[in-house]
Amino acid sequence: MEILVAISLGVLTAGGVFLILRPTTFSVVLGLTLLSYAVNTLIFFGARLKSGAPPLTVQGLTNQTDPLPQALVLTAIVIGFGMTAYLMALALVGKAESGTDHVDAGDPK
Repeated sequence: MEILVAISLGVLTAGGVFLILRPTTFSVVLGLTLLSYAVNTLIFFGARLKSGAPPLTVQGLTNQTDPLPQALVLTAIVIGFGMTAYLMALALVGKAESGTDHVDAGDPK
């Protein structure tokens, strides 16, 4: 199971870096989204979740799961969605003003 998680994290990270280095704004936004998915997955699986363990603290119970990584990932997903929407709006405005989707299409001054 660990090798599958490691391979999937590597593929997500490599795909995100590849897309960030592309010359179009949509590819850059998609690459940032893939990188955020990779980081969220890394945080989630790095918490060493236990199957069948309650996420809440119960007195006298020793087999518990830490709920903090789950809360962090959930918050990061919501913030990431909002930032993706904002970046897409900026990309659409930039394309409308410059007439092209390239990252370096601005006015060099």
